[in-house]
Amino acid sequence: MALTAISIRANAQRAALRACLTSAEEQNSAMLHSDTELSARLRATEAEIRHLSGTRLPDLILALAHPHVPVRGLLDGRFAGSETDRALSAVLEGVAEAITKERIRIDAAAQSTLRGATTTIQALLYQLQTALQGMQHRYDDPVIAQDLLNADFLNEQALRRIQVAAVVCGAWPGLTRQDSYLAELVVGASSRLRGYERVTVLNQLRDPVAVVARAVEPIAITVTELLANALHYSHRELPVTVTLLQGNSGVSVIIDDYGVGMHDDEIKAAMKLLMGNNNLLLTQLGDPPRSGFAAAGQLVRQYGHAVHVEPSPYGGVRAVVYIPGDPLLTLLDETAQPISVMAPLRDRSGPPDRSSSMLPTGSMASTPPATSAPTALAPHHADQFDAAQSVPPPGELPRRRRRKPVSELDDTASRTDSHPRRSPEETGTRWAALQRGTESGRAAAQPETPRSTEGNAQR
Repeated sequence: MALTAISIRANAQRAALRACLTSAEEQNSAMLHSDTELSARLRATEAEIRHLSGTRLPDLILALAHPHVPVRGLLDGRFAGSETDRALSAVLEGVAEAITKERIRIDAAAQSTLRGATTTIQALLYQLQTALQGMQHRYDDPVIAQDLLNADFLNEQALRRIQVAAVVCGAWPGLTRQDSYLAELVVGASSRLRGYERVTVLNQLRDPVAVVARAVEPIAITVTELLANALHYSHRELPVTVTLLQGNSGVSVIIDDYGVGMHDDEIKAAMKLLMGNNNLLLTQLGDPPRSGFAAAGQLVRQYGHAVHVEPSPYGGVRAVVYIPGDPLLTLLDETAQPISVMAPLRDRSGPPDRSSSMLPTGSMASTPPATSAPTALAPHHADQFDAAQSVPPPGELPRRRRRKPVSELDDTASRTDSHPRRSPEETGTRWAALQRGTESGRAAAQPETPRSTEGNAQR
């Protein structure tokens, strides 16, 4: 019996020992499994960090400059929504914010430097332009005159580029003009460009519409840059057509070219620039920078006209500059201030409908204009409108009324309609006759004074 009891106790002890060993083995196995899983997670986390620094951050930096570039996500999808994912995303956001602020700061400093430089250069080029024009009036020799004209045109090219760069950097256009006929403005804008002889202007305005003084140069720059784009991207033998149309609340300058056209992405990018983004960066203009549309957009934002580009029905690009009547347009008295002979005459197939004539405020003429004596006015409105303004009801813009009665304007329009349209050849002939008459008159006044060639020979 004693041996039996001893045997039973030994078996029990062995069973307990085996149980303890089994539990220890299970714990060791669990610990080993946990260590393996933790090691794998650490390795995966390290891989995500390396993926962040080696792939995702470079993608982010490139995407900040080129928004169409995608930024890759997590390397291991098991981290999605985890603390690791949120921590890595916070790093990306912080880097993006820091880079954006630094880019804006650096670009602002660059724009400030460029703005100061262009302002100085622009002033010097205007002085050179004045000097060249003075020499054109001083010297009569045809060879000298041609050389001066060539130099003046080259100066105009440099001035245009400096002016556009200054406008993109936030400077004002740098030139103030008087109220100017829209037709004159468009012809003057085309004369700033190489290939201006390819530009045909069709004047279909009903009234002698003019742009107010403060907006003349901004709108001229806008039209010039759109014409430059049309001339550059169309064959040198193809024309560029400009049509001036008058509506009830404003006028439109429609530019059609017959060139290569623009893709949808290019039109979207152009419209983004033409909308006048206030946070425009120089680095967004490409290399070399394409600043024409950007300058037009800045002027649109500052002065209130609008620009739209779309595919032209002729296969190229159509650009439309819309100028609202209020507050950018006015009407001039063609008798007191005749339009330039270089500007196209208004082409109206029928009698003008004065019942829907556009006023400078964009409102419709409902009553005959007052004929009482005008009082003092601001300089750029003194020749066109009465000082007295009707008191508007709440919510209505003030109206300015024309000084001349409608009947007188109709008489002026009928006289204008009776004049034949001048062809470029006829205009050139008139200018040549004027030149010959001037030279012969001066020769008669000073018959003994020989003409000097100023050291220039005929080329």
